[in-house]
Amino acid sequence: MSIVDDSVVSTQQKVEEDAEATMVINYTQNSEEKETVVDVIFNDQKSSELANDEFRDNSKIPNLSYLQIFILFLDFGIHAWGGPVAQIALFKDRFVEKAEWITISRFNRVFGVYQILPGPEATEFAMYFGQLAGGRFGGLLGGLGFILPGFLLILLFSYIYEIVGFENDYFNASFRALQPIVAAFVLRAVHKIAEHSFISNRTNKFNYWLFGMAILSSILTALNLNMLITMGVCGIAFMFIDRKLYLIGILVFLLEFVGFGLYIGFNHGIPSPNSLGIGIAKQDELDSGHVFGLGLLTGSISFGGAYTTIPFLKAEAVVIGGWMTPATFLDAIAIGNILPAPLVMFSCFIGFQAGLKADGGGTGWGFLYAFLITVGVFTPCFLFTIIGHPYLEKLCRNKFMAAFFDGIVGSVVGLIAPTAFDLLRSSIITTGAISVVDENQRNLIALQRGAIAAVLYILTLGALYSIKHKMLAILLIISGAIAGQFLFIDR
Repeated sequence: MSIVDDSVVSTQQKVEEDAEATMVINYTQNSEEKETVVDVIFNDQKSSELANDEFRDNSKIPNLSYLQIFILFLDFGIHAWGGPVAQIALFKDRFVEKAEWITISRFNRVFGVYQILPGPEATEFAMYFGQLAGGRFGGLLGGLGFILPGFLLILLFSYIYEIVGFENDYFNASFRALQPIVAAFVLRAVHKIAEHSFISNRTNKFNYWLFGMAILSSILTALNLNMLITMGVCGIAFMFIDRKLYLIGILVFLLEFVGFGLYIGFNHGIPSPNSLGIGIAKQDELDSGHVFGLGLLTGSISFGGAYTTIPFLKAEAVVIGGWMTPATFLDAIAIGNILPAPLVMFSCFIGFQAGLKADGGGTGWGFLYAFLITVGVFTPCFLFTIIGHPYLEKLCRNKFMAAFFDGIVGSVVGLIAPTAFDLLRSSIITTGAISVVDENQRNLIALQRGAIAAVLYILTLGALYSIKHKMLAILLIISGAIAGQFLFIDR
């Protein structure tokens, strides 16, 4: 992008430059590739044109001390209720619309980069704005301040969850009602992510190939193919498809199917559910290294936001490691939704549960492992952002790399969708918490509670699609916890 200065030039020069810029802009708008954008700004143009210049900020960024930066984003973290959408809206309202640190178009460009790269976007925005005010160390402090309140609160809830437990009927009843509500959150998230995941970076239009990759990913996930393989294949294939090299892209998919067929042939059947992960969550070697490693890999593959981490963490912590039951995993997501924290912070709860399951473990190990997995999860996004946003932006604007990220993000929808339905099944079919000896009566109560859970699921979906409010998620969680006292308590 070239920008003409506001320096004084002769009338003849301005006429010539204006005509030349108009020709370049017209060419850019008519070009299918849209590889170059030229904005020409003269000192007599309207201020609205300045706002559209996505590479110029408003020059109102304050020079804050490190302590001021930390306190500023600590305050953001305390008020970060309502999930990632509400958190990003909070940054936009205070830093873009009110304080005018950067322009709206610049904000949208930054948001586009963070949607493509792995990591929670709200935390990345905290680090980005922290860097603007105080350099890289300011970015580090901004991120730490933003996530600290949520981290401490989830630690507290993890401890309360352990000391109260499912032996308490009232505690169990609230979480029993929350499980179908959380399952509805995940399904709604699949739709939200799909709204931008099927848009090509190059054309900014709906791409049927990306939609097909999501369908393919769903099928392969249902067949227990490792999600990292699926993401990589979709990313590589779309690099060629986006350049209209369709035969090479299709060949990449065919090679995947051939490899999958050979695996089935030599292993005499469909892979087990353990194949969805890679086995970091060891059941017999549950130590600090494996817990930190699980967090690190989780943060590295969280393309499209925190919901991408759900199928991977479920495969590792529930299926492979056996650190918790599917019902407890749903409770972890519920706790992550109700607190002012990035949703991916629910991994802290998982680390706490790992500490309780470790040989010789206990509450102390729970706190340690919760800390380690959280550090692992957030390390990639801290590194990506603090290394320098301009470099990341150049990477994402590279034609091949942008297509690679598009393919990965498109496949993410297909990875989450089967997990959403699996969580629904887990929330409806539950008999473990029913303390009734008679088997027939026990099955009848389970059937009744499953029907109630299904109704809660449908009502939650209806609310999520019909009500637009930044605090809706919290209101639904609180309402569900209260409703559980009336719906799932045997009186």
